[in-house]
Amino acid sequence: MSTAGGAQELLPVPLSALEHYDYCPRQAGLILLEDGFADDAATVRGTLAHHRVHDPGQESRPSVRTLRALPVWHHGLGMTGVCDVVELLPDGTVLPVEYKSGAYKPGGAADVQVAAQAMCLEERMDTRIADAAVYSMADRRRHTVAVDEELRERVRSAVEQVRAVMTGSVLPPPAADARCRRCSMNTSCMPKVLAGQARYQRHLAALYRPAEETEWDD
Repeated sequence: MSTAGGAQELLPVPLSALEHYDYCPRQAGLILLEDGFADDAATVRGTLAHHRVHDPGQESRPSVRTLRALPVWHHGLGMTGVCDVVELLPDGTVLPVEYKSGAYKPGGAADVQVAAQAMCLEERMDTRIADAAVYSMADRRRHTVAVDEELRERVRSAVEQVRAVMTGSVLPPPAADARCRRCSMNTSCMPKVLAGQARYQRHLAALYRPAEETEWDD
């Protein structure tokens, strides 16, 4: 994609896609390439929770200014999306807070998403963000996420991989592991069926080998 001046413009990568990809590349591919998102009880709870959080605007409480549903972007990496909540503290600290309906997993996919939000806010607000937060509605707790260089590299890598999926035509392979049992897209993904394709092809090839290659040919 090129701009009017001839400069190359990056294909925008949604911040939400980074979390999907970090959790399961195939899940991200189904959503991005086939519009295949499916709801279950967990995703509906998450959607309702985000509706409550995503009333655009701002509010102030003693010493903290809170921005809700704040659009953000990162020109350098080509990321775009919306922050659930951004808190502006009196000392100049900017804190993005991502809301999740389920339990928080340290080092999990939510960390990548909220770190990407922090990187977008850094570019938009010309600041440096050392920490972000994920609020888990399951345990009603806010979990601090250190936006260190290791996590930033995970974000940069995920952006490149998601963009490759978006510009390609082949879905990533299925995970076919414990993640699939909790995934609302299990039916459309068919992980067990597709994961067994390689074994099926081996058996098929063995079954139809030319007679001269079979063991019983003397």
